[in-house]
Amino acid sequence: AQLMESGGGSAQTGGSLRLSCVAPPFAYATNCMGWFRQAPGKKREGVATLDRSGIAIYADSVKGRFTIPKDNAKNTLSLELGSLKPEDTAIYYCAAEPTWLCSSLNVRDFPIWGQGTQVTVSS
Repeated sequence: AQLMESGGGSAQTGGSLRLSCVAPPFAYATNCMGWFRQAPGKKREGVATLDRSGIAIYADSVKGRFTIPKDNAKNTLSLELGSLKPEDTAIYYCAAEPTWLCSSLNVRDFPIWGQGTQVTVSS
């Protein structure tokens, strides 16, 4: 499966951005989809996942600020980033896990990855 992210860019503290990930139709319909990020010098970490039943899970660091919208375009997983902080600066990756329900926000559970999109938040 090929995942393609878009929507990264720059924002100021408190601002917002929207990321999108387009997946092949079969992959989107049958996989748990997730967003991850990797900041410079840090390990890749889970941000949010959406399973095929429509349940979203968020990392504590982004709860209340980031949202996976329900009005996603076909075969597209979006992520709305709000109340941005400089520590949100990272490369954001879309990923897929071949399961109906997401097991976790663990990077190792997701074998399919996009190339990433840069998000930079300035103070």
